[in-house]
Amino acid sequence: MRGLTRWDPFRDLSHLHRDVDELFKRSFGEMRGFGQWFRDIGEYPELECYTKDDKFYVKAALPGIDPKAVEINISGNRLTLRGERKEDKNVEKDNYMLREMRHGSFERSLMIPEGVDGEKVHASFEDGILTITAPLKEGVQAKKIPIEVSKKGIKAA
Repeated sequence: MRGLTRWDPFRDLSHLHRDVDELFKRSFGEMRGFGQWFRDIGEYPELECYTKDDKFYVKAALPGIDPKAVEINISGNRLTLRGERKEDKNVEKDNYMLREMRHGSFERSLMIPEGVDGEKVHASFEDGILTITAPLKEGVQAKKIPIEVSKKGIKAA
């Protein structure tokens, strides 16, 4: 004789959740976060921005892109990169076995900090990395701000 089994609706949902996760893994590979997925599909180039030695730096990863196909504009406090990765016209579409590289145009804009001298911007390209530098106007330095921490009404610095 067989005993009664209590119905657990969440058990079925957990199986469904696992199956959907497996479907996404097979379709898109391991997801490393939503933002990373957009970078992987080539929506825009990855950037690094920082200040060092009284200069502001922007580095953009543009592998496989002709630097002549990249345009840099500064308008007010907005820096914009535009460009295009051209498709190889020597290969027929039917001859591809794998095609992961993205082609087409891109655009990326970012706000540049106050104090960047937009009149003295310099750009260079080496090993697929576009480096944009601009001097910081005198007196503009990064400032470290201390954080005040309190525990249950008792202040500690």
